[in-house]
Amino acid sequence: MTYRTWDEIKHDVFEDDPDDLPMIDEETPTFMRLPHAKTPGDLDGADVVIIGSTYVAGTGDLLWSVDRREWAAAARRVRQQSARYPSGYVQEFDIDVFEHLNVVDYGDAYLDPATHYTKTYDTVIAAQRGVEEKVNDALDAGAVPIVIGQNSPASSYAIAKPIAERTDGTVGVVSLDTHWDIRAIDDDTNDPRIAGAAAWKAKMYEFQDNMPISNLVEIGERGMIEEKERVRMFLEAGAHFYPMWKVRRIGVEALCEGLRPAYDGTDAVYAHFDMDVLGGAGPTSGDILGNLAEPLGMTDYEVIRVAHEVGKRGFDGMSFICIPPGSEVIYRTIVYVIMYMLAGKALASLEAT
Repeated sequence: MTYRTWDEIKHDVFEDDPDDLPMIDEETPTFMRLPHAKTPGDLDGADVVIIGSTYVAGTGDLLWSVDRREWAAAARRVRQQSARYPSGYVQEFDIDVFEHLNVVDYGDAYLDPATHYTKTYDTVIAAQRGVEEKVNDALDAGAVPIVIGQNSPASSYAIAKPIAERTDGTVGVVSLDTHWDIRAIDDDTNDPRIAGAAAWKAKMYEFQDNMPISNLVEIGERGMIEEKERVRMFLEAGAHFYPMWKVRRIGVEALCEGLRPAYDGTDAVYAHFDMDVLGGAGPTSGDILGNLAEPLGMTDYEVIRVAHEVGKRGFDGMSFICIPPGSEVIYRTIVYVIMYMLAGKALASLEAT
């Protein structure tokens, strides 16, 4: 599947070059044509801050059988696809999100290009801290950070950590994923200090004392890929698990009711969407995920519906990883996840007044 150039996309959407389209760089419009916040001061008054992360695991030309450049382009391409939408009006709810929420795009976290080819403790932690810095800027402004990224720790733990550090009480988690990501150590670096791709969630609970596993709602895993000892350990610690077999059996509305434990007695909630959870059940083939794809994936509607419910219930930060690469409609799906989540947040605020 060949992704079109920005010039081709722009021509389809605008026909002529738009003079007033906010641009982060020559190929990257801001998310949903929103204002580009360039400094922490530009975040004053923001309710939501969009942040990009280009960090990709591994060091070879291919990652999970797909060109690593395809993975790294996710934040830019999501923004490109979002430019097709002229406003924040979500017709299903008859609400213009941007009339009720001040949303800005804070660009991408800095990433040393050498990190694509060298993975050491220093390079990986530097990438993580680059995202943490922007997330902390958003939290300083009283805004909710949403990070569009690809791999851990820069696009997952780097969001959870600042939220946990700023929360006096406990932090709940809503996580959608094909994989638990709870190995004892990540095989990308084999460094126990790093919350890497296959181990980041286990490390999150190891490193953050105020994130009890009993407030984790884990959704979407299936099949034979996990280590039974690790899964059983999390279940025995109180994790609330909705594998796809159960999701299909109970339906998405019951699943949304099952989000409650992430909110019970917690003072903050972190939402994490690993989009390999689609696995081909969404609007395009799972084969674009390479060897990450698994049968029995969530549908695009199920993911978006859960996002909307999280928005209604409230969340303090959100992250994306493993956005399936190369498909325009998949990148639009990420736009929908964000916008329907924000629609939920806006509707909840209106209902509270």
